[in-house]
Amino acid sequence: MDFFGLLNALSDLNGMQRIAVSAIPMIFAITVHEAAHGYAARYFGDMTAYQLGRISLNPIRHIDPIGTVLIPSLTMLIGGIFFGWAKPVPVNFMKLRHPKRDMLWVAAAGPGANLVMAFLWAFVIKISVLAPQNFTLPLALMGAAGILTNTVLMVLNLIPLPPLDGGRIAVSLLPNNLAIKYAQIERYGFIILIILLFTHILDKIMWPFVILTLQTIAKVFF
Repeated sequence: MDFFGLLNALSDLNGMQRIAVSAIPMIFAITVHEAAHGYAARYFGDMTAYQLGRISLNPIRHIDPIGTVLIPSLTMLIGGIFFGWAKPVPVNFMKLRHPKRDMLWVAAAGPGANLVMAFLWAFVIKISVLAPQNFTLPLALMGAAGILTNTVLMVLNLIPLPPLDGGRIAVSLLPNNLAIKYAQIERYGFIILIILLFTHILDKIMWPFVILTLQTIAKVFF
């Protein structure tokens, strides 16, 4: 099955059809991303998320009505970069065994989970041909939406802007004196991100990496 043909078919759907095939991949892309942070934090010594019951693959525990439902739906309706968030999993980095070093792995767990989910949705496309005829195309389109959503979310979160995961990875890798100064950007990070989104600068930053990742997945699986 032609993967990029499926992506084109996905873009040709009307807004409600796109939401219908993208809803399940979108919810799991956002919520599993957050759960992965919690699992990694527990592994490296911070039990905060575990004690609050946030280490769960149950989407209900992570859904933010605005960030997980409203905003992603609007961005899919108007086109452009998929954008959304779940309720952040609380992580106390000072409780990690090696706070600065382990911060990298806790932050990277979210984008890493998105990459794994993109691979799993590729398998959904592969097995969609085994489904009853009426379900083959919708299932394949859902798989394509899953790959696209997880790829976009992974690339978005790897942008080195605190409080995104890429920003925390950068703070972990920088020397202490630079890391402290760089981490202070976090108070303005969300505002910067919104400005980049609505000026479409975010699109220009992200799409080359999104396309490269999609091409790599296509070569590996299709």
